[in-house]
Amino acid sequence: MENQSTTEKSYNAADSGDFRAIYDATFKLLYTISFRIVCEEDAAEDLVHDSYIKANEKGMVFPSLDDAKFWLIRVVKNASLNYAMRKSRERKAYHKAFYEDTRKVETGEQSVLKEEAKRKAVEALNSLPKHLREVLILKEYGNLNYKEIGKVLGISEGNVKVRVFRAREKLEKFIGDGDSVFLS
Repeated sequence: MENQSTTEKSYNAADSGDFRAIYDATFKLLYTISFRIVCEEDAAEDLVHDSYIKANEKGMVFPSLDDAKFWLIRVVKNASLNYAMRKSRERKAYHKAFYEDTRKVETGEQSVLKEEAKRKAVEALNSLPKHLREVLILKEYGNLNYKEIGKVLGISEGNVKVRVFRAREKLEKFIGDGDSVFLS
């Protein structure tokens, strides 16, 4: 009797016979995974077919059908999640465009107050020492978390938290207790 590991066939996604074997062995599972994520039949089918095309175009060679299946599951899962997130963002954008009151018009006074608040916020931000200003900019405008800021600046996460706290305190003092900090 031959050793099973020496007789196990590899599968080349660029070979039509191997491609058919991979397709037949994995399509139903991949479609189910994609459909559960995107909840659209046509989109799920397209995403699965795109993953097969990717494997075929790259000429992927898999040691076994299981390896092909696991690779394709990862590709389909990631593509489906990306599709679902993109659709969610589109729905939010459409909802905002169609249902938000577009008649909101700023008065001259509101516009002047807004510009004054922006000017004051920029002035306050520029008055901060460099080490406080840079952590606040990375936190508020860069949308980085404390750990990421620490890596960027080469300081500890705790030091970042302290600097952000101190920067906000100084901004409050500069702008005043009654005013809100308008940094956008």
